[in-house]
Amino acid sequence: MAFMQAAATSSSALPALTGISSMATRQLLGELATLWRERTGQTVAIESVGGVDAARRVQAGEAFDLVILASDAIDKLLAAGCLEPGCKVDIVLSGTSVAVPAGAIVPDISSEDAVRAAVWAAPSVSYSTGPSGVALAALFDRWGIAEQVKPKIVTPPPGTPVASLLASGRVALGFQQLSELIHVQGIRIVGPLPPAIAIDTVFSGAVRKGSAHAGAARELLAFMVSPEAEAAKRRQGMQPV
Repeated sequence: MAFMQAAATSSSALPALTGISSMATRQLLGELATLWRERTGQTVAIESVGGVDAARRVQAGEAFDLVILASDAIDKLLAAGCLEPGCKVDIVLSGTSVAVPAGAIVPDISSEDAVRAAVWAAPSVSYSTGPSGVALAALFDRWGIAEQVKPKIVTPPPGTPVASLLASGRVALGFQQLSELIHVQGIRIVGPLPPAIAIDTVFSGAVRKGSAHAGAARELLAFMVSPEAEAAKRRQGMQPV
């Protein structure tokens, strides 16, 4: 495989790779970058920011070798000519979970009706501005409670995890990718959304158009979707695609 061939290359001849991603994959990509460096000697630096901000920066022309975002965001960047055609790979599946501040009463989220009741009862609610947040906003609208709960929705600033708002006590009920919750102190993860309203996001990677290291970036993407990367994905609360 290409990623195994890279291991045989002198580390001094390998270019350092750069990338940008959304916050949901930050821990995973950090772990995979470390594994890649251990195997090949190649350094990888991936900046994790809010997904909307990441896409904006790519569209503005910032130079990266890799872009890792929600699948639909990658599709839009491909359509805009920002990424190399034919290079998109689906890396990981990430599910949305529910959390509360540590020590708070744990709400029932065993069914769609229970989650709706929990949202209605909570004094404050937060969800991300990324794909899971868009899906939740649509869900609230479908339930017919969007306008009623709007005053108690706390929107986190770009790049600010919902978990941090929970831990600080600013929010009573939070929805976010499990990968962004599992390493945070001061919160309690209630569990995933029930199957009827599960919100899963596929995160994909692609090579930035014009990258001077496109070949090496493709090799790294091949590693990210290989069996060697599966254990890291599960450790970070995600699943292989």
